[in-house]
Amino acid sequence: MTDLPLIGDYATPTTELSGARIGVVTFPGTLDDRDAARGVRMAGGEAVALWHADEDLQGVDAVVIPGGFSYGDYLRAGAIARFAPMMGRIIDAATSDARLPVLGICNGFQILTEAHLLPGSMVKNDHLKFVCRDQILRVENNTTAWTNQFASGQEISIPLKNQDGQYVADEKVLDELEAEGRVVFRYVGWNPNGSRRDIAGISNAAGNVVGLMPHPEHAVEAGYGPDHTGTDGLGFFTSVLTQLVGGTK
Repeated sequence: MTDLPLIGDYATPTTELSGARIGVVTFPGTLDDRDAARGVRMAGGEAVALWHADEDLQGVDAVVIPGGFSYGDYLRAGAIARFAPMMGRIIDAATSDARLPVLGICNGFQILTEAHLLPGSMVKNDHLKFVCRDQILRVENNTTAWTNQFASGQEISIPLKNQDGQYVADEKVLDELEAEGRVVFRYVGWNPNGSRRDIAGISNAAGNVVGLMPHPEHAVEAGYGPDHTGTDGLGFFTSVLTQLVGGTK
């Protein structure tokens, strides 16, 4: 039997990063938890499913809060998910001396702002329409737990899909983010949702918590990323695994 010609490598890699356990949270309405788990596995880590109603972090080394529409975005995006029992544990772990690395993607970013792990808020896109496209981002800060495998100033292509993706904050907060190097990603070429200062992603002061609107988990495998070749999103997952293996979390 002739092997079918496949695009990309579908085998789970065995690398020096294997063994790190990355939790992926599922809320009612989460859409991209399996994609995020695949990103973890493609990078060489072990994906651990975390349920919103549980309080056991299962000893994970980092957490991804994936995209979707948690609780149907009732009230506002992320507002209900913020009070889930699992989020209470994540907040405690992220702000403790251990500084658990946490990545919030799209709805996960919205949840992180509602939980006050990140400043500012997410509101409707300025054009009031859902947007779905490949988006160029510039890496402004490559020293966080989730960006250390990128070069400063590097431009990457990551899929974007959101309706409440406009990042807003008052001028004082925006100035602080800029001065402290906490703007992690900026939109390049076009601001797809009206976010202040073209901000696509930010971090907390410690750099262990990062939120962004685009979806790196959709750009981890050749044949399925932007232009069907993009794997720029894999760097998010290899970054946190590299940091964990290096013992610097």
